[in-house]
Amino acid sequence: MTMPEVVATGALVAMGIILLVLVQQGLRLGELGKKVEHCQKDLRWLQIWEMENRELRAAVRAEREHVGQLQRKVVILQDLAFGDGRQV
Repeated sequence: MTMPEVVATGALVAMGIILLVLVQQGLRLGELGKKVEHCQKDLRWLQIWEMENRELRAAVRAEREHVGQLQRKVVILQDLAFGDGRQV
């Protein structure tokens, strides 16, 4: 084997190794892409749940205020109905 053939063979082997490394990196990148996609889905669900929680908290606050209004009305009606000093 002559020197140019040795150099050519060495270069071919080096290119083969580089190709294997690139394939391996591509596979890892594909796995990372799947993980990123999964994280994006999880993030979207988290945002939906946070929005639902905010809505539910607002609804609970509104219900509490409504209950408070009704309780105040009951007191007023009791005072009007039993204004003569009787207790309920």
